[in-house]
Amino acid sequence: MEQTTEVQCPWCFEIVQIWIDPGSRGKMIRDCEVCCRPWELYVTRDRDGRLQVTVRRSN
Repeated sequence: MEQTTEVQCPWCFEIVQIWIDPGSRGKMIRDCEVCCRPWELYVTRDRDGRLQVTVRRSN
């Protein structure tokens, strides 16, 4: 099952739709598709498998 979610870039504040692999959990680094600055993504899932993503600035 593929999952997409919308997140807001912590640098340029644009809303971007991202794809998260269904087996992914934990911390990931990605670049914004708009401003190209790096993010730290924290991916968790609840007991029902619902995706939760937190985005922070990365250096």
